[in-house]
Amino acid sequence: NKVHNCCPTCRRDLGDIRCLALEEVAESLEVPCKYQNLGCHDIFPYYGKLKHEQHCWFRPYKRPYAASDCSVTGDIPTLVAHLKDDHKVFNCFGRKFCLHFEAFRLRRAPVYMAFLRLMGDDNEAKRFSYSLEVSANGRKLIWQGIPRSIRDSSRKVRESLDGPVIQRNLALFFLVVIDES
Repeated sequence: NKVHNCCPTCRRDLGDIRCLALEEVAESLEVPCKYQNLGCHDIFPYYGKLKHEQHCWFRPYKRPYAASDCSVTGDIPTLVAHLKDDHKVFNCFGRKFCLHFEAFRLRRAPVYMAFLRLMGDDNEAKRFSYSLEVSANGRKLIWQGIPRSIRDSSRKVRESLDGPVIQRNLALFFLVVIDES
């Protein structure tokens, strides 16, 4: 930065060149995972570190609700404590789950989608199954599926359509109207 891509001695433009010697030095370096403070004690070759960090077991979980202003990140205990206080989380088989209900547009049509998330990774989520039932006014829809990991973004789940997707006109059949007269 200080030499502005110019030789500090003769001030000629250095161009777009690579320093193979420094690249070899970088290859020989071993560095800790950036999530070391969260519990990862692994050490990696410099160029393998980034790949590891994308899948590190200790990387913080991101906010589970896409449409909310919630910006909480952290490990599972931190996220569960927050979700218990501010969102709907329930216990089942000693694990924590949360039910998501999202509205979005699918090919310009308003739709609703529900899905269940496990506070854990994808391999743990695949060990469970669930049944979701929506019923009102003499109508019933049942969805059976496998919960998604909290690691999966809401966008990824929406794009996979891995949950009951209900068009707005169909959702109106399940609307419970309370007459206060």
